[in-house]
Amino acid sequence: MQFLDEATVRVQAGKGGNGCLSFRREKYIAKGGPDGGNGGDGGDVILVADDALNTLIDFRFQPSYKAENGKPGSGRNKTGAAGEDCRVAVPLGTTVVDVDTQEVLGDLSDTEDELVVALGGGRGLGNAAFKSSTNRAPRKTTPGKEGEFRTLRLQLKLLADVGLLGKPNAGKSTLIGQVSAANPKVADYPFTTLSPSLGVVRIDNDASFVMADIPGLIVGAAEGAGLGAQFLRHLARNRILLHLVDVLPEDGTDPLENAVAIEAELAAYSEALLERPIWIVLSKVDQLEEEELETLARNFATEFPDRPLHRVSALGDIGLDVLKNDLMAALNDHHQRLAEDEAFAEYEEDLQNRISDDVLQHAERMRAARISDREDEDDRDDEAEIVYVRD
Repeated sequence: MQFLDEATVRVQAGKGGNGCLSFRREKYIAKGGPDGGNGGDGGDVILVADDALNTLIDFRFQPSYKAENGKPGSGRNKTGAAGEDCRVAVPLGTTVVDVDTQEVLGDLSDTEDELVVALGGGRGLGNAAFKSSTNRAPRKTTPGKEGEFRTLRLQLKLLADVGLLGKPNAGKSTLIGQVSAANPKVADYPFTTLSPSLGVVRIDNDASFVMADIPGLIVGAAEGAGLGAQFLRHLARNRILLHLVDVLPEDGTDPLENAVAIEAELAAYSEALLERPIWIVLSKVDQLEEEELETLARNFATEFPDRPLHRVSALGDIGLDVLKNDLMAALNDHHQRLAEDEAFAEYEEDLQNRISDDVLQHAERMRAARISDREDEDDRDDEAEIVYVRD
């Protein structure tokens, strides 16, 4: 199935049913009163989180959703039936944004979370509702109200405990393939990962965590270069980020300079994201002599003194068990702090909100830039002079 992590949809809630104008007419009853019933409420449009979904691809083929209208009232004080709600399944981790107001309507993070994105119109009143001691035969009714219409942008952020980032061919896909049951594409050329992938890393029968791999980042990724920029949002929900650095890049570049450049791209994308724990993982360490590796590790420790530093080789099975166990311990500590430390829990919530704001603002900047580029191209096309040459 094709992976799609952003989609635009239109939702229309149901219109409320109209009130009924009716008077009681029965044999042997000389004076019948008003008995027009109220209409039914229009149906809502509700998004429901479904853990069986992992992409927004369905919304490309079905971009419009409409709830049922309420039924009109009828005589004998019969109320019209309410319109049926339109329930739309979305993947876990979907953020919902109103395109017109740029308001974040909600975040569907847990299974069966529900979010009403368009309210159904209110019911109309029948003439029986207007009966009073001074108005025994009202002829007034009200129509049902229109349901809400919205254009929504759905943005998917994969839910994972640990996220992998780094340059293309840093060994991210090989690592996640070795420590989990994930089966990402691996090859000896850049950008083999074209979409994010998830893998469950199992430590024991009752101990595991989820790892996410995103396409490799290059210089300029925050401004749209390469493939990774459009998937950077998936790092927003990760508790720990693993920055994989190839110790012997094929292009001959310096590993430390590469790491500094990638972290600069991360900062350009979201300053708040840098507040997440970031671990440095030197990958493919079996390609270096021990002395060279020690020198490189000391340089990284100097540049990133507060970062945990691991050395691994996925293919050589070096350092993988230590890395997995350390990650599991750190995640357990994090969960315990969330449960026991109220101030830490508030900080985490604030940090997540700031990261989400950065992600949304970046997406809007990139969208505005694309629109501007298209407009410039249209202007150039309009100004182009067409010359016809007769043979």
